[in-house]
Amino acid sequence: MSNGMLVEAEIWTVARTDKGNAVLVKPLGSERAVPIFIGQLEAQSILIGLGNVPMPRPLTHDLFISVMEKVNVTVERVEITDLKDGTFYARILLKQGMKKLSIDSRPSDALGIAARLRCPLFIAETVVDEAGVAINLITEEEPEMQLEGEGEAEAEGEGESEPEEMSDEKAILEEQLQKAIEEENYEEAARIRDRMNEL
Repeated sequence: MSNGMLVEAEIWTVARTDKGNAVLVKPLGSERAVPIFIGQLEAQSILIGLGNVPMPRPLTHDLFISVMEKVNVTVERVEITDLKDGTFYARILLKQGMKKLSIDSRPSDALGIAARLRCPLFIAETVVDEAGVAINLITEEEPEMQLEGEGEAEAEGEGESEPEEMSDEKAILEEQLQKAIEEENYEEAARIRDRMNEL
């Protein structure tokens, strides 16, 4: 594993690209982010953790956290430590009383746990130097475009019924969210949650 300098980072976003799903880890205050390509289920799990989406039954990362709580183990931090032959390496640093443990992990699992616990996340500078991408080159969807138009209509006096319509839409979205969770369609659940947050 790399012994390079580690810098504090954050999970900037989870994106779908033409190469697959990627979680972007961005050092705090940096204009670069590191895309780490992960599977569909892992991406959904990270989105669920970031959005605090309630689940009817615990997923793997929730189970891991529950087991740690039962044996009085806490997660001190998560680290993305190295990049070798296109493979990222990570570790989870645990503490049990005075004892400290370092557990080798896939980055997707480490980030799934970090997203739920909001624990400190660090990434090696060498990884950022090798795989980092300027964030101004990363395009994101802009769902707010339509919302801006709605705001203009309200300003012109056509928005008196907006609060009721928003309330109706939110009720529909809540039903759709519950259905998506029951069907374990977590990507759709995360999308619905984001729309509810906009409202």
